[in-house]
Amino acid sequence: MKQKKINKRSNKTSKKQISKIKDPSVAYFCMEYGLDNSFQIYSGGLGILAGDIIKAAKDTKRPMIGIGILWRHGYARQAFTPDGKLIECYNRNEYEFLKDTGVSVNVRIRGRQVKCKVWLCDCFNNAPLLLLDADLPENPDRFLTCNLYGGNNEDRIAQEIILGIGGVRALRALGFEPDIYHFNDCHPLFASLELIREKMDSDNENFSTALAKTKEHIVFTTHTPVPAGNEKHSHELLQYMGAYNGLTYDQMLQLGGNPFNMAAAGLRVSKKASAVAQLHGITARKMWSWVKDGAEILAITNGVHNGTWQSPEIRKAMAGKADLWEVHQAHKRALIAEIKNTTGQELDEDILLIGFARRVTGYKRHTLIFSSEKVIKPLLKGKKLAIVFAGKAHPHDLGGRKMIEEILAITKKMPESVVFLPNYDMRIGALLTRGCDIWLNNPTRPHEASGTSGMKAAMNGVLNCSVLDGWWDEGCKNGKNGWQFGDKYEGPNADKIDSSGLYKVLCDEVIPTYYKDHKKWIKMMKASIESSQEQFSAKRMVDEYYKYLYR
Repeated sequence: MKQKKINKRSNKTSKKQISKIKDPSVAYFCMEYGLDNSFQIYSGGLGILAGDIIKAAKDTKRPMIGIGILWRHGYARQAFTPDGKLIECYNRNEYEFLKDTGVSVNVRIRGRQVKCKVWLCDCFNNAPLLLLDADLPENPDRFLTCNLYGGNNEDRIAQEIILGIGGVRALRALGFEPDIYHFNDCHPLFASLELIREKMDSDNENFSTALAKTKEHIVFTTHTPVPAGNEKHSHELLQYMGAYNGLTYDQMLQLGGNPFNMAAAGLRVSKKASAVAQLHGITARKMWSWVKDGAEILAITNGVHNGTWQSPEIRKAMAGKADLWEVHQAHKRALIAEIKNTTGQELDEDILLIGFARRVTGYKRHTLIFSSEKVIKPLLKGKKLAIVFAGKAHPHDLGGRKMIEEILAITKKMPESVVFLPNYDMRIGALLTRGCDIWLNNPTRPHEASGTSGMKAAMNGVLNCSVLDGWWDEGCKNGKNGWQFGDKYEGPNADKIDSSGLYKVLCDEVIPTYYKDHKKWIKMMKASIESSQEQFSAKRMVDEYYKYLYR
């Protein structure tokens, strides 16, 4: 890998030169990256977003470099016992396509030096991605970078030290001096402590001055609007793990409070922050309004990488070179074949197929559609619709694990119409977002930050049917490019109101249109593609990052 310094320009520029200033160089930090199904270092939406961003940066020739961790065992894979109990397992992976940078860095964890080798990934049409790997024979803690999101709080903090502090040291070792450090979620937060420490040590700055100067170079993307989803740690644990990185308790208290709130600290060390949808921006500003000295939270809606997620055949059909319905049906047959091969269940391609695939956790309400057996059972038994589910729960989310087992039990009762596809990944995601007829999403509003799977479905002509949350709140043209239900309700009766709304729109609009108004369905498919393929693209998102966050 060629070593170079990205930032060489002077801070002094004339008005004449301003228009000629190049884009700022960006180091993009994320715990996971979804670049290709052969590269299992991601769990779901956060990683897929990061992968799409560094692909869009490559497409648009933006000066960006990614920083992450090489997860040798990746995320948990799903298996089930004969009686339907979920089992998680891990496989070790070797990746011959990675390039050895010849660089390693050390970080201090629990009072011991941990060596991290730095690999380069640049083979998936992506901006350069540096990956830190602690799985080395000389490390007593060599398994720290094996399991993504596995282990306990100590493991999580250790991994975040490697990502943040180790990531900055890797950049330095390779000669990179970015203008901007972008933290995707709070996991990379400790990178800011390394940047502050650098200034305090090398420039002899006091903490306040070092913090102020560091803030000029950091931006932060906040994600989950569910309070429980934001990390907090005790100061005693942070000190023990070595996360203080030379700072004092009072300085850490100023950044993150007590207990140490990672997201609040992310806002305090950043010059600007971004939410991931327009509605999420409103929610996030309310949620974090108590952080009085935090960065302004802008709203930049997520997007997905068209080249990865939009079917080439769909693009041809939209250009008039193929029949859109025939292309869709071919994708549907491919999905049905995968279902049969994986589960043994056979679905009829002429029956309306609903897809529901995302991380399995309580507020996403995977089983909402089964709220009334009186309504849903005749639709399934009468072959008016079929449903395919996919998704993984966090290994520590007992409620999510239980929900998967509940869905699996339903598939045993109605195998001809309800399916659960295990091991949801990029390959399965592409099959689902191209081969379903309807993409269902029913989180408890406003708990969905964005929901990028719906964007992938939309740009493939799969019609969204969703509550007005996340991206769909701004993308929905009801009855034209998909449907909404719930009418933006937020309150204690959300399950009852949203399930009632879902049944009404299915019975009164979706099912009649699918079976009786084929011309309208095709028109809606085209409207879905046209309204999403640019507005909700990763290119548009990265353009807005450079325009509103980085400059």
